[in-house]
Amino acid sequence: MTHANGLGFQTAESEFEDVVLEVDGEVPPWLSGTLIRNGPGKFEAGDTRVTHWFDGLAMLRRYAFDDGAVRYSNRFLRSEAYADAVDGELTGQFGTDTRGWRRIFDTLSSAGLPEPTDNANVHVARVGDAYVALTEAPRRVAFDPETLETRGEFTFEDDVPEHVTAAHLVRDPHRNETVGFTTEFGLTPQYHVYRLPSGSNSRERIASVDANGPAYIHDCSVTDDHVVLVESPLVLSVRRALNPFASGAMDMLDWQPNRPTRVLVLDRETGDLVADPTLDPVFSFHHVNAYVSADEVVTLDLIEFPDGDIVDSLSLAELDGAGFPAVDDGQLVRYRVDLAENTVTRSRLYDGGMEFPRVMADRTGRTHRYAYGQATDRDGANGLVKVDCVTGEATEWWARSTYVEEPIPVQRPGADAEDDGVVLATALDVDRERTVLLVFDASTLSVAARVPLPHAEPFGFHGRFFSS
Repeated sequence: MTHANGLGFQTAESEFEDVVLEVDGEVPPWLSGTLIRNGPGKFEAGDTRVTHWFDGLAMLRRYAFDDGAVRYSNRFLRSEAYADAVDGELTGQFGTDTRGWRRIFDTLSSAGLPEPTDNANVHVARVGDAYVALTEAPRRVAFDPETLETRGEFTFEDDVPEHVTAAHLVRDPHRNETVGFTTEFGLTPQYHVYRLPSGSNSRERIASVDANGPAYIHDCSVTDDHVVLVESPLVLSVRRALNPFASGAMDMLDWQPNRPTRVLVLDRETGDLVADPTLDPVFSFHHVNAYVSADEVVTLDLIEFPDGDIVDSLSLAELDGAGFPAVDDGQLVRYRVDLAENTVTRSRLYDGGMEFPRVMADRTGRTHRYAYGQATDRDGANGLVKVDCVTGEATEWWARSTYVEEPIPVQRPGADAEDDGVVLATALDVDRERTVLLVFDASTLSVAARVPLPHAEPFGFHGRFFSS
């Protein structure tokens, strides 16, 4: 019997262009816009297979909604890394060879290392008038949002230093700006936090803060007044990166449990570090959301792991088996940072495993009640979960041999209730050997529509819904 890993980490053989899909059920007619997702789509160059999920060549996936109809396209990003793979050469990514990630350090080495990889396979964003594919190496690739055709490399018009950069950019609809950060190595490594005003492709630096490590940080959050980073003891070691026997970025990572995890809270206006409390060493990929209460407490919800083992577990040596690696599931956890006392407390919000968390877009930086995410703690399936972060109640959806990916909640225009809308999620149906787009009612998690795709998509990472 075909297993999820055999399909989910298998190269997509075909590209489809604007295919009208059959809808089983009803897609709400108010849902108008485009979901664009990004993730690995090709895992080989010639006879050589990449060694880590993060190294697959980027493939964009487009799901367009119009008056209840759905159209689908997928297209590989025509990056330099993709061209090399087509020619049979695997240039470096995260864990596949030495050259790729070491390219990031060209400014640190007198030998002059080459450019970082442009395999932008993690996320997408709109920057000014451009739609851009993103990864954590400081190169971005623009694409056409209608055809998914590659438009060439995208560059910001600023001088923000970056050796590693965030692929997660936080769009704040209340301030009409996007917030991100970069990491700069050197004698005193720093995180540079920036804002990107709507319509601009020039970043404005909010703050530069000295880094411990520095750490591998994948995501950030905003409140109305703050930017929040979580600095775990999963350290990016430049010394390890320059080791000629290193196999890629993964070999830079050094879990140092003698270090605490530090929560950095920065003022969005002044750039001041207003709090930096610590807690026991833990690791996080993804944040849910953050907000500040009247008593000057910053609440941050995120997915927490007990250590950095999750990164190693996503190598294809681990994932190519019939089951997923036996590592701890991510936990939905709430941090409460008292700005006056510079302290942090933590509590668990949901008993099950969870990843790829999201809230409704208009809750970004504001009080949220509901968090949606991939439920991860059952054998033979991944589900969908909606957690009430006030009561602790959880609503779950599961189906046998179905692997749900990142959910994207979309609120109905004019809605009064936070959960009035839909949740969009692709899911790999192993029995049918096909990916299906599921449209859930955001309130109940009942399935409003199933939309089978023309093939089995490889497991992707992240996406955004762009309203019409």
